[in-house]
Amino acid sequence: MSIKTVLSVLSGLQCEQDLKQAAEFCQSREAHLTALLMAISPSSYISEYEVYSDSWFEEQRKFADDLEKSTAAARAYLAGTGLSHDVSNAMLEIAWVEDEIAERALYSDLVLIGRQAALDGDLRQRALGGGLFHSPTPILINRTQKPVASTFGTVLIAWDSSDAASRAVREALDFLKAAAKVSITLVDPLAAPSVNGEEPGADIARFLARHGVNVEVDRIASSGRRIDETLLQHALDVNADLVVMGAYKHSRLQERLFGGVTRSMIETADVPLFLSH
Repeated sequence: MSIKTVLSVLSGLQCEQDLKQAAEFCQSREAHLTALLMAISPSSYISEYEVYSDSWFEEQRKFADDLEKSTAAARAYLAGTGLSHDVSNAMLEIAWVEDEIAERALYSDLVLIGRQAALDGDLRQRALGGGLFHSPTPILINRTQKPVASTFGTVLIAWDSSDAASRAVREALDFLKAAAKVSITLVDPLAAPSVNGEEPGADIARFLARHGVNVEVDRIASSGRRIDETLLQHALDVNADLVVMGAYKHSRLQERLFGGVTRSMIETADVPLFLSH
């Protein structure tokens, strides 16, 4: 996938670090940056007489003023970079945030979520939902302090032979071909034709090798640990700079109620994640 347009979802009230890193990422790839500053408006309180409180109106006004100041600062910063870009903002009630991000993601090659946006739980959740479930666009989320590199030394692919994992691999091909090493990692693989194949990981390894990717297959045992813990430990062992994985194999409701690999990785990973649903 050739990345020419990047949608950077930014926390409208605190985004300086994320904006700078998004600009550097786009400059390194000669891509256009669409910066979207999002603010989730304060919940309204309505009395039994359906009258909005004065304090709510004042809070709304302050939110809007702060968002406009952040947007003006973002425009001023990007104007000095020489980067192809556009900047917009939106202050919406939480129910509409996902739709707004999904619409913007339709016209982007990648959705980028930096550390400041990732720390905002509501914004992170809806950016992931809008990008992954309502657009065909993959997401790169970086919860670390380090900027996202234009190329990665070692990339770990969390491979489970699923459709989502296959889409993630195809969409991450640019990163994979540029990487020094790619580890195709299978946790407790089952050697069966209808599961992981007679030689787990061999088929996807051959596919990537034909694209010029330097691959190796790592079949690892969980030894009673959760899959996310096993993957993150292996990412540490191979010094991975990026994890590529299919997202939300189960429904979001199941993940929310019972937990899941995607949710745990998003909440705990100390390495950037490239996600596709």
